[in-house]
Amino acid sequence: MKLLIAGSSGLVGTSILERLRNSQHEVSRLVRHPPAQPDEIEWDPDRGVLNAADLEGIDAVIHLGGVNIASGRWNEKFKKRIRDSRVKSTRLLAMTMSELDRPPRSFLCATGIGNYGDQGDELLDESSSEADNFLASVGKEWEAACGPASASGIRVVNLRFGLILGTADGALAKMLPVFRMGIGGVVGSGRQWWSWIGLKDTVSAIVFLLEHEDLNGPFNLVAPNPSTNREFTNILGKVLRRPTLFPLPAFAARIALGPMAIETLLASTRVQPKRLLDAGFQFEHPDLESALRHELGH
Repeated sequence: MKLLIAGSSGLVGTSILERLRNSQHEVSRLVRHPPAQPDEIEWDPDRGVLNAADLEGIDAVIHLGGVNIASGRWNEKFKKRIRDSRVKSTRLLAMTMSELDRPPRSFLCATGIGNYGDQGDELLDESSSEADNFLASVGKEWEAACGPASASGIRVVNLRFGLILGTADGALAKMLPVFRMGIGGVVGSGRQWWSWIGLKDTVSAIVFLLEHEDLNGPFNLVAPNPSTNREFTNILGKVLRRPTLFPLPAFAARIALGPMAIETLLASTRVQPKRLLDAGFQFEHPDLESALRHELGH
């Protein structure tokens, strides 16, 4: 297929780009600078700039863009950046595709399980109720921004990512230095559920959804066995062969990270990949220890 990726330089984007090219797909990348390579297409979501002609003949678009939610303190200015980087870029892509003479067949767009918010021990799937906090409001707007594409007949898949286990970037990469020094520990009570997925399974799930053109709508990209923070901490310590005796109390996390801690580290979101499993997707690393050993090479 002829494919286009937005967000190709991130943790997932880098891996999916390599996987798709190894599978002999022709992949172009959206970039925010004048093209320096034949596979680059320039755009500027902030200014609403995207040349529609550059998308003619594309079979599918995969949008993984958005500023890293952990790359700044959640003041009002940064929260606006988080929202705009997701919603504006998605709306621009959806609107542009909807106006093409030969639009792509499929639009796969990232979002997150933050839509569900903190729901304690309740087991959640794609039909579960959504929250009304900041991350959930961003997620709803993000998915709604795909509307013009869906209305024009393009298949839309919303990729609701959980905690992605990768060593190059993301939450696990930030935890590793602390845990390797032997000063890691549980966050808050440790009873909150963390719904995670290995990077390799993340990429495989995206490819699965790309290839199965009968599937659309939201899909939870999480492993089938979520872990409490305490379980996650103990297993990561076991894999690294390091003690995990230094907890981060909830009040300290709130002081250090502000609202981000409340909606991410301290939130309990116990999510199942129901629609992926029902569609026949098979996880290579469905349990946490296996996934961590694969990602860390242990």
